[in-house]
Amino acid sequence: MSHNTIAINQRMDKFDSHQRVWLFGYGSLIFKADFPFIERRPASIAGWTRRFWQGSHDHRGTDSAPGRVLTLVRDAAAVCAGMAYLITPEVFAHLDHREKNGYLRLATGIDFDAGGSEVGLVYIAAEDNAAFLGEAAERDIARQIAAASGPSGRNRDYLIELADALRALGKIDPHVFAIERYLAQLDQG
Repeated sequence: MSHNTIAINQRMDKFDSHQRVWLFGYGSLIFKADFPFIERRPASIAGWTRRFWQGSHDHRGTDSAPGRVLTLVRDAAAVCAGMAYLITPEVFAHLDHREKNGYLRLATGIDFDAGGSEVGLVYIAAEDNAAFLGEAAERDIARQIAAASGPSGRNRDYLIELADALRALGKIDPHVFAIERYLAQLDQG
């Protein structure tokens, strides 16, 4: 069920002439920066909301038991908080591989919490990718996350680390925190 997007992302040339590019992270990129960066800043992007609607067949699940990871879905009234990283284009090869299961690079405006903004990029898994699982009740998402594990570890760790990272940034995400609460209930029951 994997949808390898590496070749598609390599054709995005919007930032080819740039020596440095801002990258916006809204999921594991907030707490797991496994790539070199020049600078990082708390930031947000407008018009998008974070959702556990993308399947993970390659990191936090398997083909037969996919995990659920984040993507962004359009919501004109939303502002999605995360972390922005200033990187060099050489980092794209690593990121394209890391985000290969359905994620595409998209140019976006990034607003920094401390003020100012830049045009940068974000990886988003749209509804038309083969690994997209779509909307589900948050309780059901928690059940799937509780059961899933893959080469990058348990899906539950992804959720918990993200919730902790958002709290450390002073950000509230009702969707993430509701799934975390359901996961805790499953652990108790």
